[in-house]
Amino acid sequence: MQKVKLTITRAKCRCGYHKTGDTLIVQDLCPPLCHELWNTIYPSVYTLLNGGVLDYGNAKAKCFDAKCPDEGRVCVHGEIVSD
Repeated sequence: MQKVKLTITRAKCRCGYHKTGDTLIVQDLCPPLCHELWNTIYPSVYTLLNGGVLDYGNAKAKCFDAKCPDEGRVCVHGEIVSD
């Protein structure tokens, strides 16, 4: 089964939920993330978990970068990881 590693690359979360450098592994269930951030990244995570690739700049890749919808206070990088 595919796994997606999420790394918080920038954190100025209003509620203090996320810290820069935090990592989470997503395999099948929603990780302990702010629901607004999860709602934003879920389509990309789902695509990667199911073997898809995403637009990444001018290329296709098995990773993504996203920002929290709350003024981009939290940034996250997601990528496929192997066992």
